[in-house]
Amino acid sequence: MPLTHRQSFFKGAKDGIPIFLGYFAVALTLGIHVKEYGLTPLQGMLASLTNNTSAGEFIGFQTIAEDAGYWVLIIAEIVANARYLLMSFALSQKLPAETPIWQRLLMGHGVTDEIFGISIAVPGKLDPFYTYGAIAVAVPGWTGGTFLGAILGNILPVSIVSALSVGLYGMFIAAFIPPAKKDKIMAGLIIVSFALSLLFAKLPIFAHIQDGVKIIILTVVISAAAALIFPRKENEDAA
Repeated sequence: MPLTHRQSFFKGAKDGIPIFLGYFAVALTLGIHVKEYGLTPLQGMLASLTNNTSAGEFIGFQTIAEDAGYWVLIIAEIVANARYLLMSFALSQKLPAETPIWQRLLMGHGVTDEIFGISIAVPGKLDPFYTYGAIAVAVPGWTGGTFLGAILGNILPVSIVSALSVGLYGMFIAAFIPPAKKDKIMAGLIIVSFALSLLFAKLPIFAHIQDGVKIIILTVVISAAAALIFPRKENEDAA
């Protein structure tokens, strides 16, 4: 017998507990950087509430700190979060046909890598309330962690803040090392990305370009070149 909406919600909430713990830990280190970018704890929390992505927020905070234009911020966020469009498309295929648009939009706002992972793994059709339950538990961990991290960044000694702030970069490393071990092309692209980022940061010819614009250029150029030079076959995508 299929689960009721209530049962699906609480099942999603239960499955969202591990995500909450991971989000809280990562958001704590992200929040510590909030002060460095000239934002208040409340502003950092609101950013996390409306933008559920560490990479997107990190780029956004950096762009804001540089006082870049709105168009730079918008394009940077689109590039950083483009993968969530694909995830949302995939999830829409699992929803019952009668799912109203407002529920689809609510799910789209809460789609993250982890929430997508547990939602897409649900056998058969996906009850939106399962995803709502996961969002209801996981997102407070992200927003609360950012808020607490921002407060700690204001009161803790500089030495401790510097040590804790390394955690965010550790998270990024943990995100790309596993796939790099399995895919030589991915490992090569990561090395190329590091090398080009270093050149963009050190060469005087690029000094006038804002960091947010550099991120946009590198992301688009490297990903487009990789897609053209190393196209994935259809059977690889299916796998």
